[in-house]
Amino acid sequence: MADLKAPAKARRLAPPMSWRTRLSIFAAGYLTDATCRADGTINRRLLTYLDPGVPPSAAPRNGVSSRDIDVDAAIPLRARLFHPVGLPGPLPVVLFFHGGGFAYLSAASLAYDAACRRIARYCGAAVLSVDYRRSPEHRFPAAYDDGFSALRFLDDPNKHPADVAPLDVSRCFVAGDSAGANIAHHVARRYAMSSPSFANVRISGLIAIQPFFGGEERTPSELQLEGAPIVSISRCDWMWRAFLPPGADRTHEAAHAASPAAAAGIDSPAFPPAVVVVGGYDPLQDWQRRYCEMLTSKGKEVRVLEYPEAIHAFYVFPEFAESKDLMLRIKEFVAGSDGSK
Repeated sequence: MADLKAPAKARRLAPPMSWRTRLSIFAAGYLTDATCRADGTINRRLLTYLDPGVPPSAAPRNGVSSRDIDVDAAIPLRARLFHPVGLPGPLPVVLFFHGGGFAYLSAASLAYDAACRRIARYCGAAVLSVDYRRSPEHRFPAAYDDGFSALRFLDDPNKHPADVAPLDVSRCFVAGDSAGANIAHHVARRYAMSSPSFANVRISGLIAIQPFFGGEERTPSELQLEGAPIVSISRCDWMWRAFLPPGADRTHEAAHAASPAAAAGIDSPAFPPAVVVVGGYDPLQDWQRRYCEMLTSKGKEVRVLEYPEAIHAFYVFPEFAESKDLMLRIKEFVAGSDGSK
């Protein structure tokens, strides 16, 4: 396992980047700050205008087709299925959860549509990107419930689209970035506690890209990197208040992955090996390392991918060299190479 020592204090708050990337990062921050209200609500009308989403594409884009499907009409819960064309199958499945602090973005957001398309293309896998319910309208545990419903959907082959390559749900990976990685972790915990109730799904791995965890204290990386791109203390505080149950603080099991209440299911043999991605310019990195230490203390296989020059959410910006490298590492993990051993 990789060394979990905290890195030396960064001299800068971000690595060098092009003006286009800086503009994209500014737009991401503006989207959040312009729509989040002091009373704990979100201006969804304005957000729909700023993040309109892109439609699915039956015609292949970069070798990958996509469609929107109903996962559970009663909720209602939908997901976007990406499938590489020209592969006979059965295809491994990546169950993906987008980031956005539990409150922002969607499976149709441009950045996540493109990211899931890249994962499908690199891995030769189907990607089911879950459009889970968002806070503050739907607090804990709604997003986790939706993730678990998506696993149940995959477990029933009669619900799979008949006109795409077959899905091999015995090779299922749960994945996500930021808040989505938090959801992926908690869905894996729930699965581990109830795996005998699944007829077909077997979770082979967890891919946690810069997972969003926290606690009541401020860590050194949060303090040293305040002002870094994407993540700030004030934004994180707002998002946790919007997601956690009323009256709960960040010792809650949803936020504090190392708390005793959050340990249920991790000791199970059904809890999968994990890949955890950590960026050197991510203020959340101390929490991510504590998460890795917790998994290791439970006897779990953990591979830590360190990207010293990476900001939070770096992988949705394909212009970063680290973004392509991560896609290759995910490909290795899904293929069952050294990343899953």
